[in-house]
Amino acid sequence: MVTFDEQAILDNGAYIYAQRAEIERIADAVCEQGFDSIYFTSSGGSLAMMQPFDYMISVMSDIPVQSQISADLLTAGNRRIGKGTLAFMASKSGDTKETVAAARKVKEAGCTIISTLGKDGSPLGDLSDYGVVYKNGRPMELVLYLLIGKILKNKGFFDDYDRFADELVNLPAALVSVGKAADEMARAYALKHQNDPYQIWIGSGNLWGPTYSFAMCVLEESQWLRTKSVSSPEFFHGTIELVEPGVCVALTMTEAETRPLDERVKRFCTQYADDFTVFDTKDYELPGISDEFRWMLSPVVINAVLSRVSKNFEQIRNHSLDIRRYYRTVEY
Repeated sequence: MVTFDEQAILDNGAYIYAQRAEIERIADAVCEQGFDSIYFTSSGGSLAMMQPFDYMISVMSDIPVQSQISADLLTAGNRRIGKGTLAFMASKSGDTKETVAAARKVKEAGCTIISTLGKDGSPLGDLSDYGVVYKNGRPMELVLYLLIGKILKNKGFFDDYDRFADELVNLPAALVSVGKAADEMARAYALKHQNDPYQIWIGSGNLWGPTYSFAMCVLEESQWLRTKSVSSPEFFHGTIELVEPGVCVALTMTEAETRPLDERVKRFCTQYADDFTVFDTKDYELPGISDEFRWMLSPVVINAVLSRVSKNFEQIRNHSLDIRRYYRTVEY
């Protein structure tokens, strides 16, 4: 396996999980303070990383929740956020310009800011009321599983949270297992599609964010491969007409409520696409995780699978995932 450090994954995951008590303390503090809505805002892949938690809150509770890319907030504003809003933000660098500017704006509106950060001492961290630093920890989503999960428990929407959180100690090892199991398929995909002129990537529900992010942040930004991402329900209202012989179509399948929408795409593409790949989270074992929690973890499972695709693309195409022509390179 190329670029796969099993021990680093285990150590990084343990680093995040060791902060469980502090993360839960933050959840308790904001619940004691009181809030009436939850708001996610950040830029690019950081907002996409939080999308599954917008979904999780929406299907598990009646708490008003919304997401907005930071650049939109800065230009259009948002009159639905204010003193009673919990604003969740994320940035690996902690200094993404639009995200930092958005943090100032939501702070001025009176929101309480909770951030997940890749490093200490960042501008976003300084603006946040609460921050959790994951450093090189993966998955960084583990912070939000604990934080959002505890908030939902406190509000009466997640009675099984404690058992879920106890089992999350097994998540890093489970994701190592997923990566190993997925690598052969991932490498075959990368070999076959390393020079494709166009790829279509489809996903739904709590996998829409990861699917969109993989298409945009990995295939487009990091590998310069032209890619179209579309949600499973929206696929049938336009992109369906682009399915023809020779067009690469890839589908990610969740175990959450929208799985029937993915199955509909699978039935169609199996019949009409001659280059069709399915990445199904249900295919992978998660040792130490109860079946009833698998749907919530579909996003980090698919990320573990797609990480193997990206690492194999990097090696096969001899194109570093860190190369950029424009992003953080030129002024725009």
